[in-house]
Amino acid sequence: MKRDTKSKKNAQEKVSSYIEGLFAFIDNSPTCFQAVENINRELEQAGYQRLLERCPWEIVKGGKYYVNRNDSAVIAFSIPEKEQKGFHIVAAHSDSPCFKLKELPEFTVEEHYRKWNVEKYGGMILSTWLDRPLSIAGRVVVKGTDGMMTKLVNINQNVAVIPNVAIHMNWDMNKGIEYNPQTDMLPLAGSVNGKDGRGDQEGYLSLLAEKAGVMPDEILGQDIFLYNRDKCSRLGLDEEYICGPRLDDLECAYAGMKAFVKAESESYITMLAVFDNEEIGSGTKQGADSSFLRDVLSRIRSGLQLTEEEYQCMLAESFLISADNAHAVHPNHPEKTDAVNKSYLNEGIVIKYHGSQRYATDAYSAAVMKDICREAEVPYQTYANRSDIAGGSTLGNILMAQVSMNTVDIGLPQLAMHSALETAGTKDLDYLIRALSVFYSR
Repeated sequence: MKRDTKSKKNAQEKVSSYIEGLFAFIDNSPTCFQAVENINRELEQAGYQRLLERCPWEIVKGGKYYVNRNDSAVIAFSIPEKEQKGFHIVAAHSDSPCFKLKELPEFTVEEHYRKWNVEKYGGMILSTWLDRPLSIAGRVVVKGTDGMMTKLVNINQNVAVIPNVAIHMNWDMNKGIEYNPQTDMLPLAGSVNGKDGRGDQEGYLSLLAEKAGVMPDEILGQDIFLYNRDKCSRLGLDEEYICGPRLDDLECAYAGMKAFVKAESESYITMLAVFDNEEIGSGTKQGADSSFLRDVLSRIRSGLQLTEEEYQCMLAESFLISADNAHAVHPNHPEKTDAVNKSYLNEGIVIKYHGSQRYATDAYSAAVMKDICREAEVPYQTYANRSDIAGGSTLGNILMAQVSMNTVDIGLPQLAMHSALETAGTKDLDYLIRALSVFYSR
């Protein structure tokens, strides 16, 4: 009995450690750029060497490498010493729905309020962004001695809010509102002093320049996003839930990273691929619908001096797990889910199915994933959309249009997907890390 108690305590401590690590990762990753920077840091601590796309690659057996694209996507890979039968890949994405600031974002209203002009990025639940402390982060581009140079910025303080209209000014508010992103969702960022106050773009640039350590007129480009400042936390009577921004899909990106850096495979090249722009269709140079994965695989082939025939055999022997969070049954609206293929928080990894292949799962890839879960001793669930409700897309089928291999789409169950604050289960993160660790070590 004492041994069982000790084992249970160790397991609980491990779960708690993963949760605290996830919280730190999300809190320090307000945008895709910071998320990739944090993954880079973890990879370097684990001995991975950075490669640049614009430079020749020297790849050797036993080597560990990673490469970035656009500062917002990263692919890492480890090559075994003995043989390379194929590739074992876990894919996730670094972006989340939010507001992006326009190129000239600052203007004033009524000669008093300083506002920022923003536009939607991805499919957002707009109302969840109201009345929250907000800040801005992203990257700026300046000209250095060797050309254009990127600097990441995070203001990291409460600088804006999108205020609701008072109930006294709209007594029908609780009957439902259609929010207009150009008029209803512009953040208030301060006051303008003086009767003739006007929008001050230099003031906005000064805010970014101070964080970047440059002068405002040195900033030639910017990708700046509004983000929710609420911190991740536990909730529930037994703290069985976690709540935080950007769980979709930083939870899967974190799990993939944790499993990847400790992976050891004797026969397969292990890879972690975190793409950007999944929330807007993946059709960018750093998205899943780009050549990024195909380019990296091709350069690995070239570096290992594989013939075309050997490379094609490896692809046929490869497997990809597309990890992007899934919908849990809503406690107030269970009718929104399929009658049978539905998932719940803390009840395991979700294997996602779609008859029209918006999810890449098929009988073979599902069987492989179930076998992995059984070997890892973690539970799994199945998910399919109601037949009369259209679902979203994810990474698997998009990636397979670029490089074909057996693929399964999975995720962790969560509530309020695409809200400014989302909810997931405490146990499920550990389940995914354990399953991905088994996958990588096969």
